[in-house]
Amino acid sequence: MILTKNEEGNIVDVVRNAKTCTDEVIIIDSGSTDRTVELAEREGAKVAFRAWDGDFSAQRNFALSQTEADWVLYVDADERITPALGAAIRDIVQHGALDTQYSVKRKSVAFGVTFNHGVLNPDHVLRMFPRNLVTWVHKVHEHPECPLPKQNLPGYFEHYAYTDWHEWEEKLCLYTTIWAQDAFKRGKRTSLSGILLHSIGGFFKMFVLRKGFLDGWIGSYLCCTHFFYTMLKYIKLHELQRKCENK
Repeated sequence: MILTKNEEGNIVDVVRNAKTCTDEVIIIDSGSTDRTVELAEREGAKVAFRAWDGDFSAQRNFALSQTEADWVLYVDADERITPALGAAIRDIVQHGALDTQYSVKRKSVAFGVTFNHGVLNPDHVLRMFPRNLVTWVHKVHEHPECPLPKQNLPGYFEHYAYTDWHEWEEKLCLYTTIWAQDAFKRGKRTSLSGILLHSIGGFFKMFVLRKGFLDGWIGSYLCCTHFFYTMLKYIKLHELQRKCENK
């Protein structure tokens, strides 16, 4: 399962990469205006359309209705499956019981650097499930709900997080807006002092607890931008509060 919108630069590589461990690749496209759909279909992927409404979970849940496979694996367009991970996936599909959900380690590559700490430190993401036992929740920073025990797969995803700083800026604006809207609807509120405290806490977490400084100057810089990212999230939430109060 791959969610796309204007992924012309990634789509051929990600479909070919996914085919190393599956014979069914499903693209959920949200209205690409480039050659994403054409190239995906040319590579043998099935393409389904769902209009973008700001809800990542809805896109992932819609994907579940597009297949009858016992197992589903979610891969982002900017992720690649390493050989060890692909071998483990094939083994589970062929021999595994439908009684476990699987987590994948993900290493970020951005601006020519592979990150091991801080904002882009390696993480684990739950991505492989029995199809009938998973549901996704939350619009942004979505996560799966599945009642099965968790297990880590060997190998990892290579995550090509950003191609350049312009893409980083676009994603920052998008994600902070979606987060604020979702948080507001869930009843979350903040204050001016809360904005500052959350921002300082975000920087401290990335620079000190996750040791972002160990990734050199670019790691330290990203910790500083995380201060701004966190502040922007809460400023947008505070703005929504103010607009609501003034109605």
